[in-house]
Amino acid sequence: MAVESNSRGGRIRKVYLAAWLLAIVAVVLVAVVRIASNPSGPFVTIVDVEGQARSVSLDAIERLPSLTRHGVYQNQYGNWRDEGTYAGVLLADLLEPEMDYASVRVVAEDGYEVTIERSRVEDPDFPVVLAYALDGVSVPAWSDGYRIAILPEDGDIGNEEYGVESAGSYWVKHVERIILQ
Repeated sequence: MAVESNSRGGRIRKVYLAAWLLAIVAVVLVAVVRIASNPSGPFVTIVDVEGQARSVSLDAIERLPSLTRHGVYQNQYGNWRDEGTYAGVLLADLLEPEMDYASVRVVAEDGYEVTIERSRVEDPDFPVVLAYALDGVSVPAWSDGYRIAILPEDGDIGNEEYGVESAGSYWVKHVERIILQ
């Protein structure tokens, strides 16, 4: 009898193992199908003041007029960071002109967020851009993902000239959502 019990327990373990392996294969297949069926690239979600969300793909973003400029920002310690040539779309163009908002809250994948007043979003001297490329490398290959960049004509955005403690705090990496407020 003991041999029968062990044999039955072994079969049960094999069934559990097979079920787990089947579940893992199913998850991997779903991920592969999603990636293969989504040739338009990564998305950013825009939420309007009524809470209606829409996803915007890289393909759609790249069809909008773009701005490509040198950019570098000053952090709270006075250091200059992340210098390069950024390409992106003006945040104001992405939001559509008829949208009513006082500010936008930009939220990163890791939960970091910053609020940008509408007057800054629409300031032609300090264009706020949703960047999708740095030095010719676009998302998803660009490891920063979508990123907010402020790109004045000279490319440098210092703390004093922008009137903030840290201009770098506006340069959000891995932007996931833009919420109008």
